[in-house]
Amino acid sequence: MDSKLIDKLNKRKTEGTLRSLSFFDGMVDFCSNDYLGLSYIETKNISTKHGSTGSRLISGNSKEAEQCESFLSDYFTSESTLVFNSGYDANIGFFSAIPQRGDIILYDEKIHASVRDGIRLSFAKSFSFEHNSIQDLASKLERCIGTIYIAIESLYSMDGDLAPIEEIIELAEKFGAYLIVDEAHASGVVGEKGKGIVDDLALNSRVFARIITFGKAYGSHGAAILGSLKLKEFLINFARSFIYTTALSPNSYARIIQMVERSESEIERKKLHENILLFRSLIDVNSISSDVISPIQMIRIGDVVKTKNVAIILQQNLFAVKAIYSPTVKKGEEGIRICIHSFNTKEEIRSFCKIINIQLNKVV
Repeated sequence: MDSKLIDKLNKRKTEGTLRSLSFFDGMVDFCSNDYLGLSYIETKNISTKHGSTGSRLISGNSKEAEQCESFLSDYFTSESTLVFNSGYDANIGFFSAIPQRGDIILYDEKIHASVRDGIRLSFAKSFSFEHNSIQDLASKLERCIGTIYIAIESLYSMDGDLAPIEEIIELAEKFGAYLIVDEAHASGVVGEKGKGIVDDLALNSRVFARIITFGKAYGSHGAAILGSLKLKEFLINFARSFIYTTALSPNSYARIIQMVERSESEIERKKLHENILLFRSLIDVNSISSDVISPIQMIRIGDVVKTKNVAIILQQNLFAVKAIYSPTVKKGEEGIRICIHSFNTKEEIRSFCKIINIQLNKVV
């Protein structure tokens, strides 16, 4: 392999941030995005066809795919829906296709890597604004000329904090900008029946596009872009991550419908909320990066070695967690990303918090 590549690997090793694959069989889950435990729920397959055989535009379209999109449009109160194979594919497809040369994309500095990668493939100019800063966003909007797109998450994937969506929408409307909201970590969890934050605030008609993913709270796979019929038509014609990939199987579309319907029950969300409150009552709240009651609770440690040591001790006690380093977060913001679930028991949470608190005192 080329020496430049070897050097990059060695740099990661030296910094202690080299990534590797792992699995946590037999451990208590405090790291997955399976917030409601739906990944364990079996679904009724409605087709004997386990492969889609091609892209949606060739041989991979199916009545199951179209039924799924129609169901999602009704469920999430959207004029139209287009399903992609993953949230990454959806964001890559959207941001590489929709903003055109001469357009401007303004994105929150903590936006997901999939949005950043989509922006890199776009011919539009792009600028970040300070995380959740209305003032910085307004300042940048005042200097923009032409068509503007604003990209945010509703519930941010690392810190678990919320975007000030209502204020951002007002700014977007004032400057004639198009707002895109990634609801990957809010869908299934936040709002009435878990329909996300935009729906909970009754702002659906004022958002240009929403991204909903099914690999997190819905325990499935795939993602959807919610928007107008014209947006769907454009994406079908120009979103390369949709056009040039094999479609999901018919049973995958069926599972999406069944899991979204299953999530309507308030039982899992109520358990999840109770567990989050219990966790926050037991943990040293000064160590948590956000005061939001969300399933994502980030404990900032700010040092690679100390973060790694805390993660190792938790894993040795059979708690599944992952240490988060740069470039996923900024240098100096290293920490343990903790995900709370509806299926975590009260005793698991108490034991987990006890160990965390001991380790945080040692770190200090």
